[in-house]
Amino acid sequence: MTIIDLCTTFSSDDRCREMLERLKWPNGPECPRCKGSAIRLITNAKILYCKDCDYQFTVTANTIFHDSHLPLIKWLTAVYLLCESKKGMSANQIKRTLGISYKTAWYLCHRIRAAMATAEKQMLDGTVEIDETYVGGKIKKHRGRSKANKEIVIGIKQRGGDVRFFVAEDVKTGTLTKYIKENVSADVDVIMTDEFPVYPTAIIKAGHGNTPHKTVNHRNGVYVDGDLTTNGIESAFSLLNRGIIGSWHKVNAKHLPAYLEEMQFRFNRRHSKTLFLETLQHMITADPLTYETLTA
Repeated sequence: MTIIDLCTTFSSDDRCREMLERLKWPNGPECPRCKGSAIRLITNAKILYCKDCDYQFTVTANTIFHDSHLPLIKWLTAVYLLCESKKGMSANQIKRTLGISYKTAWYLCHRIRAAMATAEKQMLDGTVEIDETYVGGKIKKHRGRSKANKEIVIGIKQRGGDVRFFVAEDVKTGTLTKYIKENVSADVDVIMTDEFPVYPTAIIKAGHGNTPHKTVNHRNGVYVDGDLTTNGIESAFSLLNRGIIGSWHKVNAKHLPAYLEEMQFRFNRRHSKTLFLETLQHMITADPLTYETLTA
């Protein structure tokens, strides 16, 4: 789908609602209270009515769209732009493109990210690469892995498959163990890391003591040795950094997890031809995100 297709297909609010209703209720409108069938009011086509429990509602009620006065075509355009922008798109660019205020654009983007975060995540298997990177803040030289004023992001990637990003307090054994245990399948074929000495212990404590663990020695200038490499996760980190530096420019540490969710959601569906519709599917099933909650 191109942006021309988007504007042509969803040229009115009614056509946008019709599409959202088909995504949410493939078998016809359903009451969110009693799960009974609903009908459309003659006086107001966008309002649905359940005769069984005498309840009126709309397709956007209690969803990410909840309590928004923004036209649905602008919502759908924002979703399209975030889905199609490989390195993400800033709220300022959304503001200029849609002709809305910065506050509205910022809130809009975060609500879309909140919906992306509800996507189900499968355990990673096969060949898994693990690494860590440091984002944000000013670069300061420190010995070891500690970098002042920067946030730690741990990355785990299934070769040829999905990636996971996590904001971490540190890169100690316990922290790495937690993320490996929660995201790497018990029947993984092999785990690949760099020479950081914490990884072997963390992998064993995560229950992968019998899993082959291969190490690529970056310190000696080795980055590829046959099939041994962590270039896959490092490539994902590179895309993340391009998003932070080139698109978002400045990311608050508090909201960094939301940006990571957006980046991994888009990366994991990089070959999907239904990314736009899949994002909308999550938006009409996710719980509302209020501005007060977002800024608390």
